[in-house]
Amino acid sequence: MELTPPAKRAFQLQSYGGAASIDGVALVGLTRHHDEGGSMTELARLTAGRAGALPGFEVRQVNYSELAPGAVKAFHLHVRQTDVWYVPPTDRMLVVLLDVRQGSPTEGARLRLVLGDGISRLLRIPPGVAHGVKNLGTATGRVLYFTDVHFSPEPSTCDEGRLPWDFAGAEIWEPTRG
Repeated sequence: MELTPPAKRAFQLQSYGGAASIDGVALVGLTRHHDEGGSMTELARLTAGRAGALPGFEVRQVNYSELAPGAVKAFHLHVRQTDVWYVPPTDRMLVVLLDVRQGSPTEGARLRLVLGDGISRLLRIPPGVAHGVKNLGTATGRVLYFTDVHFSPEPSTCDEGRLPWDFAGAEIWEPTRG
């Protein structure tokens, strides 16, 4: 079989392999336990603030955030803080990560992934990796996240910085089509 010249020029194989990686970013699969009454997911077992599934990470604060349908919150950036995100499996969030650490083995890498969408996972985001989220659902979306640094709104101690939402191009927030 021969493709038409326009189809041949546009043709490309779809990648079904794993996504690109960013140094220090980790996805940890979680187990949802179901019965006839519902489900339960264990997010972390803590011993002195340390989560067994996240070596070296000590929980200092737990936060909850909501996003309106279609909303984009991006890009956040921390110099010292590690974030660990959890999106309930009933929600569907597009997460975009950008490695903006000069000299990092994965400097300049971009990673797009969907959290929630029927799956329970934790996402570890190290300092220097810009991160943002878009609610792909039709209802309010939720993010529960753990940090290893206490939040402070005071400029002298604040570790929360920002990059423009379109720092990686506005198209990064568009759904993949095809």
